[in-house]
Amino acid sequence: MHSLPLFVRLAGRPVILVGTGEAADAKRRLLERAGAEIVGEAATAALAIVAVEEPAQAQAVIARLKARGVLVNAVDRPDDCDFTLPAIIDRNPVIVAIGTGGASAGLAAAVRQRLETLLPQTLGPLATALFRWRAAIRLAFPSLEARRRALGAAFAQGGALDPLAAGPDAVEPWLQSPTAQRDQLVHIRLVSDDPDDLTLAQARALALADRIYAAASAPSAVLDRARADAVRILCAGPPVTREPGLSVWLEKL
Repeated sequence: MHSLPLFVRLAGRPVILVGTGEAADAKRRLLERAGAEIVGEAATAALAIVAVEEPAQAQAVIARLKARGVLVNAVDRPDDCDFTLPAIIDRNPVIVAIGTGGASAGLAAAVRQRLETLLPQTLGPLATALFRWRAAIRLAFPSLEARRRALGAAFAQGGALDPLAAGPDAVEPWLQSPTAQRDQLVHIRLVSDDPDDLTLAQARALALADRIYAAASAPSAVLDRARADAVRILCAGPPVTREPGLSVWLEKL
């Protein structure tokens, strides 16, 4: 992973913007949407966007800002960027960001356009409803593990809170009769080291698993498809006892 994606709250915070023209105007509109206070190069800020076309002038501005410890995004200069600005899908408060590390803004835009057709407008209201019912959800599932398993089952495809199908009105009925994820062990037989060879069901199991059982030789590209907080257990065979939640045993054919 070449970069760590972060969502930064910019409302009321200064961000330096240097440059003129279409590129600078586009960055200005984006910063304004985020509520940032747009300031000039001499101002004090943690972040800066440099949209200067002339190479020597751009490099001079970038050097001055970096010497002050400011993190810089330089338009069309990926090697000079401390951070990049992704293509964005906005389903407020849900935000989906697609980045290529500066390799191709056009590719990121194309992926965004595809995903725009998949993500319904009800996604944002669903998130807002979940936040509104947060206290009741915590009361129904006091432990973090039980809460995560119940929500995982509800968010699954066809579940009561399927993000691609459910609306905000689905939260209260689900709370009245929640369905928790049952304890299970999924056996995944890998046909190759390529994660693209995973079936849809296998990829979904990896993404939802609480723990991953695998040999030390398990391909890292496949393991990266699992949740970052999933427990990784190195072993030569599947577990003998059934653990709570969803477990996955990875085995190569």
